[in-house]
Amino acid sequence: LHQLHHHQQQQKRSLFIQTATTPNPESLKFIPNGRLNNTDTAGFYVTRKDHTLIARSPLAKQLFNLDIGIKSLYLGYDFITVTKFAEAHWQHLQTPIFGAIMDFYASGKPALRGEPEITDTTILEDDDEVVAMIKELLESRIRPAVQEDGGDIRYVGFEEETGLVTVQLAGSCVGCPSSSVTLKNGVENMLMHYIPEVTAVISLEEEDDD
Repeated sequence: LHQLHHHQQQQKRSLFIQTATTPNPESLKFIPNGRLNNTDTAGFYVTRKDHTLIARSPLAKQLFNLDIGIKSLYLGYDFITVTKFAEAHWQHLQTPIFGAIMDFYASGKPALRGEPEITDTTILEDDDEVVAMIKELLESRIRPAVQEDGGDIRYVGFEEETGLVTVQLAGSCVGCPSSSVTLKNGVENMLMHYIPEVTAVISLEEEDDD
């Protein structure tokens, strides 16, 4: 009986989902105790308008289908960051989101379908040394720190003439009051410290959703 009770507790625990706040009040991290169903999900960012991307992710489809004010999703290796519209309230969102994540786990479906794509920080054959170094730093040092807060950062481009690096923030970083501070004090300082060719870092703003 004790073993059976322990097993039931284990089963219950396998569906336990924690939440964690992020620097952005419109974003909340949902952390199931265990990774998502496959490992290709790390770095998958999707807004409610990205119908092609939503079709690739049964989990994203399930969450957006709730139609409760979810603006965007970021699927990490072992967490989901949900960003809501300002007019939506977390007390109305959390229970349906918990239910959708639990239903997804029970379904056994992959969080993301299709082959892993070449990512923004994949070093390509025609990348010069500076671009390769920028991508390597973003991937190994900067991205993990940003993901801790439930967000992500993507490499967009580098202008050799001006030394300007363009990135795009995703997840909880979008619209976050502290994101510009993070960008300047964290990302820009680190890139400029290790790569003298870099003079500044700017972020592409996410297109506003109506």
